[in-house]
Amino acid sequence: MINKRLFELDQLAKEAGKKQIKTRFLYGALQAETGRHFIGIIGPRGAGKTVLLKQLASKGKDSFYLSLDTFKEEDLFGIAKTLQDQYGIQQLFLDEVHFFKEFDSHIKQIYDFLHLRVYFTSSVALAMIESSYDLSRRIKLFFLNPFSFREYLFFTQNILLPPLNLSDILERRWEKEHMRYPHAFENYLKGGLHPFSLEEPDILSLLSNILQRILREDIPTVARLHLDELASIEKLITFIAKSPVEGINYSSLSNNLGITKYKAEQYVNLLEKAFVLMSLMPVGTNVLREPKVLMYLPFRLLYKEYSEAIGALREDFTVQMLKASHQKVTYLKSNRGAKTPDFLVQQEGKKIILEVGGKGKGMQQFKGMDKFEKLRFVHDETTEGNKRPLFLLGFLEPY
Repeated sequence: MINKRLFELDQLAKEAGKKQIKTRFLYGALQAETGRHFIGIIGPRGAGKTVLLKQLASKGKDSFYLSLDTFKEEDLFGIAKTLQDQYGIQQLFLDEVHFFKEFDSHIKQIYDFLHLRVYFTSSVALAMIESSYDLSRRIKLFFLNPFSFREYLFFTQNILLPPLNLSDILERRWEKEHMRYPHAFENYLKGGLHPFSLEEPDILSLLSNILQRILREDIPTVARLHLDELASIEKLITFIAKSPVEGINYSSLSNNLGITKYKAEQYVNLLEKAFVLMSLMPVGTNVLREPKVLMYLPFRLLYKEYSEAIGALREDFTVQMLKASHQKVTYLKSNRGAKTPDFLVQQEGKKIILEVGGKGKGMQQFKGMDKFEKLRFVHDETTEGNKRPLFLLGFLEPY
């Protein structure tokens, strides 16, 4: 017997989904999915996974929405079987599955023994990627990123512009309309990329709460850590946020925080899977094979003022947009003292080197790199030579 309260919550969730008229760009890709595999929606807290799941659930009478962060039953498989057999449910929507103990085992059973289509969300990619059960052929994962700048304009100004790729940007194949909204970019960098900013003006307070939930709930759910290690992870985040971008890697974290390189790597990996940090491997000759560590936007602003953090935010934005659009990106590194561009993107046999900065960035970083395509992304509206406005990277297509 299923608790009556679960049906009431299901109905409330569907009504909330129907009230949300606009949908994330990922919505269309999810609707187009066919086949028997289950759909996993992975992304950071505040990215809109719950809203998206409720919108999907609201489209069919044979669907049922269940939030697992408040679900107290132990037998998820039994609930799913009852919903199928007694109530004709064919689509089950499970929110925040990483809160449910041994969820992967239950999902495996549902797939193997029932005829349900399951959609689920999780704020901790680690919970799915490192599952102890073989779910690879049963699940297809989709990442719901925060708004790209293109999606931000759609939600805030009701403007839908065509996506661009790096070749479009390189060869100036954009429309005039793409260049009309640089004034909105600062608000985007300050936190407007998070969908919750549409209704909550105090973005940083909410972001601080999200970070604490990640540290106190999400990470302990999927990793066995001692209590003092959570304090070390907080110190690591603070150190990265307050430091210049250059030189942040496992060795520098180990040296400055008094932890082993193994622990530094473990903590960075956990925070990357929880969408707080990003890592980027280097390319170059005779370089230390340790990743450069950056942050998801705009976590740095919890520790530094915007005017102090802007240089690092530009790099965070660049890497976040490139990774979200599935670019093969690395960072360039040379011997100490030698100037190099920031990043290398490889696509379809083409190599593009990127320099990211403000108005004062020059050409010295490109010396000796005549064989590469070159782009300088600057924080203004300049398009002369190989300069391009930084915000154009926000039109890369993430889905």
